[in-house]
Amino acid sequence: MSYSVIFIEDEKIVREELVASIRWELLGLDLVATASDGIEGEKLIKQYEPDIVITDIRLPGIDGLTMLSRCPINHAIILSGHTDFNYMKQAIRLGVFDYLLKPIDDVELEETLSNLVKKLEEEDKDFEQLRTTRSVSTSELIPLPHGVNNHVIDSTIGFISQNYSSPVGLQEAAAFLELSESHLSRLFKEVTGLNFLQYLNAWRINKAVDLMKDPKRNIGEIATSCGFPTPGYFAKIFKRFSGVTPTQYRDEHSGK
Repeated sequence: MSYSVIFIEDEKIVREELVASIRWELLGLDLVATASDGIEGEKLIKQYEPDIVITDIRLPGIDGLTMLSRCPINHAIILSGHTDFNYMKQAIRLGVFDYLLKPIDDVELEETLSNLVKKLEEEDKDFEQLRTTRSVSTSELIPLPHGVNNHVIDSTIGFISQNYSSPVGLQEAAAFLELSESHLSRLFKEVTGLNFLQYLNAWRINKAVDLMKDPKRNIGEIATSCGFPTPGYFAKIFKRFSGVTPTQYRDEHSGK
């Protein structure tokens, strides 16, 4: 299995050098598109919905962080010639995997990509475990812990249950609970076995599955009402959790 990548960099020499030198296939990656500005980058991200986005911060049109905030992003790597703390802080809030300073060293970027691929593979194993441990008797597609006898985690799950249909994430949950994002992230994974985004997406998928029982409901409408930014992103996440597309799932369960 390979993971898709989009690379956005306005410096042509840097872009072409990295495209040619990084051993994409060896790393288990498929470079599906490149762009030289933020506007084109946003368009391509929304079109391909890649697993990984590699981007510079300072881009023509719109900057890289603004571009990322407008798109359904799974994982991103920032390339920048600036050590501005505000940039780094924004990147952390957007869930950026790593922040690399220019000039970019090929070995360092390949090492970062290799670590990110390992993380994606671990997430896929988590998804597979969720699928295989599902009880036939449960109404949920994905079995999730609801009451774990931990006040912080139970409060976080409560926050998710009340806000899953809105564009919320770890940052908003941590602010609501008045905790640091790093502490909440670490504790949530330790207690539930899933990271915050995995749990949030699983909750949204379960809600979507419930809504899909109504044949009159459009899948795109269901995706939006459950907090997914686009129907395409919903379909991608749904397939990672269930192994089939939303349409296939609905067709298979339409008579049940």
